[in-house]
Amino acid sequence: MSDIAGQLGHIQSRISEAIDQAGRDPESVKLIAVSKTFPAESIREAMEAGQGCFGESRLQEAATKIELLPSSLEWHFIGKVQSNKVRKILPLFPYVHAIDSFKLAIYANDIASELGLFPKVFLQVNQSDEVSKGGFSVADLTAGFEQALSLSNIEVVGLMLIPPVTKSAEDARRWFRDLRVLRDELEQEFSVVLPFLSMGMSGDFEVAIEEGATHVRVGSAIFGKRSGRVDGELGELHE
Repeated sequence: MSDIAGQLGHIQSRISEAIDQAGRDPESVKLIAVSKTFPAESIREAMEAGQGCFGESRLQEAATKIELLPSSLEWHFIGKVQSNKVRKILPLFPYVHAIDSFKLAIYANDIASELGLFPKVFLQVNQSDEVSKGGFSVADLTAGFEQALSLSNIEVVGLMLIPPVTKSAEDARRWFRDLRVLRDELEQEFSVVLPFLSMGMSGDFEVAIEEGATHVRVGSAIFGKRSGRVDGELGELHE
């Protein structure tokens, strides 16, 4: 028998402790329970334990589960966004975490306009310029940021990061701090509010919260271990 409720409660306690340690508002951090590869029944267990926000990365799998579950749940698409799937992603997911190019942002905006939708999106930043990961370089993001803000049907609500693999959570701190600083610089330069930072997973979410994370993506610590990498995931092996 699974202990999803117990594991969820443990993660929520750790999040609360990290928030207290950082002196932040208890309402300033949202837990995204990453439910990819787990069945609707597991999501329902977490929902009955009080969790209302879930993350998925495979469209077909997610669509089946979303149809089975209450419409009151909040869904975040956290996988790599392929342009040929945007039309199906947007109606299901009001939050999209990995817009990794201006070309994709423009295309998503056009599709959202056709569908009469206004999704909230996070722009993925690849601070370390890792070839294996998508995302904006800091220079490219800054140079074209005004263009992203001008799009009428997608709302840029923040930045998203998957740091390089590190030996410890503490080693990831610099990447979380740098993303927060970049967000602050963009807000100042473009006179805009970017309220959200999506960063931190099962192995490092407490450090991410200390550095300003507003959304942490935790899966395995709630639902259990997965068998291998999931197609289309962004490298969130430790969620």
